[in-house]
Amino acid sequence: MDTGITFTFAAIFLGAAVLSSLALYARQPIIIAYIALGMALGPHGFGLVTDMALVSGAGHVGIILLLFLLGLDMKPVALWNSLRQSTLVALLSTALFAVTGFGVSRLFGFGTQDAVLIGAALIFSSTIIGIKLLPTTVLHHRHLGELMIALLLFQDLMAIIVLVLMESTGTDNTSWRALLAPLLTLPLLGFISWLSVKTVLLALIKRFDRYHEYIFLLSIGWCLGMAELAIWLGLSAEIGAFIAGISIASSPIAQYIAISLKPLRDFFLVVFFFSVGSGLDMQLLPAIALPAAAIATILLVLKPIVFQFLVKGICEEPKLAWNLGLRLGQCSEFALLIAFLGVSKGLLGDAAATLIQAVTIITLLVSSYLVVLTLPNPIALKADLRKD
Repeated sequence: MDTGITFTFAAIFLGAAVLSSLALYARQPIIIAYIALGMALGPHGFGLVTDMALVSGAGHVGIILLLFLLGLDMKPVALWNSLRQSTLVALLSTALFAVTGFGVSRLFGFGTQDAVLIGAALIFSSTIIGIKLLPTTVLHHRHLGELMIALLLFQDLMAIIVLVLMESTGTDNTSWRALLAPLLTLPLLGFISWLSVKTVLLALIKRFDRYHEYIFLLSIGWCLGMAELAIWLGLSAEIGAFIAGISIASSPIAQYIAISLKPLRDFFLVVFFFSVGSGLDMQLLPAIALPAAAIATILLVLKPIVFQFLVKGICEEPKLAWNLGLRLGQCSEFALLIAFLGVSKGLLGDAAATLIQAVTIITLLVSSYLVVLTLPNPIALKADLRKD
């Protein structure tokens, strides 16, 4: 059977079209259809799509574009104020979720090293779900959006530190150097971005803004170029893309770029959600079903409550605090990266890695349902909640 790139994308998008149609008829969130399709067609299902390197890579491009478009509408001053305000919330919630994940994992018989990495994987909330299910007007023009982005960016920085420390295990790099590297290279990346925009990019946009296809290509090149530079500096591609977006947010053409790239972003995000479902190893599910269900339930209850309590503690309104807590009540795509890297480096057992994947998928599914059915979002089933 031909399993090349044409077959892979045909299977994904034809299947997604069919399942999303059924989901909409059944009044279910279409994100669920994408994840279910990955579980069915992926290597652990019927095995029709086996090139997971291609699928994962394409899905990652969707995340990069999402963060780039997000940066296009972020006001740097407001973002900085929100980052300062959310630091305590991020640090306290991180400690609590890590201890909870570690403790419950130990209760179910996982070793200390596995439990530490399980705890680390479960502290982050999903950037994809948080942003995808937030109405555009709220995301870009209200305090809820600014606060959510600040928390997610803070978590992204902590996730990068965790991944760098895991990468350095077993190498000549010392832990303190690995820990300090992102803190030193992030300002450097910001300076390079500012200088490039000031001296080159804005001049090109101003001179050739009437050529729409040129602006489209220039914006994609700028986004992906900054993403690669961020990786080279030891940061994540997502942070590089976000900084690339912020750096040109003041340009009059920023909104045109955002509108032009949105269909391309959605194309790759379908592949991302497919990859989430396809990564679950069904054969290991019986062994980890009970701990996965227990940890997922604890997190789905604990995360919204903890975020609500901590956000109220920094003088935010109770309604905003609960809204934010419910939207961040799941595990992150970074958990999948921690599971993958842990197995590849020999730091994490197969059962523990599958547990992380299962908990992540369960929380993504349930959290998506809760947000789509109860809060304003772009894909709500009820007309009064559907906002974009």
